[in-house]
Amino acid sequence: MQTPYGQSCPYYYADAHRKPHLREVCHLLDGSRDQQHWTSRLCQHCPVPDITRANRCETMILYGAIIRPRWRFWLSPYMAISATCTRSGASVPDPMIGCGLCHEPITFVVGE
Repeated sequence: MQTPYGQSCPYYYADAHRKPHLREVCHLLDGSRDQQHWTSRLCQHCPVPDITRANRCETMILYGAIIRPRWRFWLSPYMAISATCTRSGASVPDPMIGCGLCHEPITFVVGE
C-alpha cells in the first residue's frame, strides 16, 4: 500500500474507507511494544520501501523497531531495520544487498 509520503510499502496499511476514523498500521511492528508508539510520520524516512525495491529475497525476514534518541533531543524518532535469512540462518548485515548466499553473483563467459 502507498504511504502518505508516496512510497509503496508492503507493511503499511491504512483503512481509508472510513475517513472519520482513519486507522493506520505498520505490520512490521506487529507483536512489538513499539506498535503503540508508531505514527505515519515514521514512514517519511523509513528504509523498508527502499529495501524491498532493492532486494526481493523471499528468505529474508525484516524486523523493525522505533529508536528514540534520548540524549539527542533534537533528533526525532526513526525506524531501525534489521534482517535475518531463513536459508543461511544468520543475520543479514546489509538488508539492501542480502546475505550473499541466496543470490550468488552471475558470471558471464564470453566465447571466441
